[in-house]
Amino acid sequence: METLLTQLTHLISIGKINAHSPYPPDMRGQPGAAEITAQALAEGFTPADILDKGLLPGMNIIGEKFSQGQAFIANMLISAQAMNAAMEHLRPFFESGEIQSRGTIILGTVQGDLHDIGKNLVKMIMKGDGWDVVDLGTDVHSHDFVEAVKTHPDACVGMSALLTTTMLNMKAVTDSLRDNDPATKIFIGGAPVSAAFAEEIGADGYFRDPYGLARSLRTN
Repeated sequence: METLLTQLTHLISIGKINAHSPYPPDMRGQPGAAEITAQALAEGFTPADILDKGLLPGMNIIGEKFSQGQAFIANMLISAQAMNAAMEHLRPFFESGEIQSRGTIILGTVQGDLHDIGKNLVKMIMKGDGWDVVDLGTDVHSHDFVEAVKTHPDACVGMSALLTTTMLNMKAVTDSLRDNDPATKIFIGGAPVSAAFAEEIGADGYFRDPYGLARSLRTN
């Protein structure tokens, strides 16, 4: 018989949010990630096991499918929504300290760029993965990134850009962050950037999708 944790993994991977969500159509009216997470807690599963053995494997599945071209941004978004619906039931355990936060990540789209779909997707995935997220929004000046790091000195930074013109501003942000604290971990993403560009500007890494970033930070 399918365990609740295995069921959760499947629900996250297909993006079944709750019983009221219309997607997937063949599961309309059936319990989703929110209800099954609540049931697992009620039946005595630990919050840590629900996260590590139920929810995160589902994220890994959809992340791998996206990397292999078998899933699209829409699939990632719906899975992220299912993950966040489940995490609402686990949030009190993070706040109480029973589940340790993985850390803080500061996110922002660089100066001159108003695109936020990618950044918002990263935000959803990282929050679902147990991170505290500081979202600086779009058109963020390097000074604002630095001030955010001063407020959260152990945080890592994720920058995004969608335009070839604005991606160049990532270097100014990286230089400013390095001047403030050379140890700050800096990651970049967005359509025009690459691993080679990350190395060129002195960032610590590039990820083409938020699942890759989450997996990398989880193992380090």
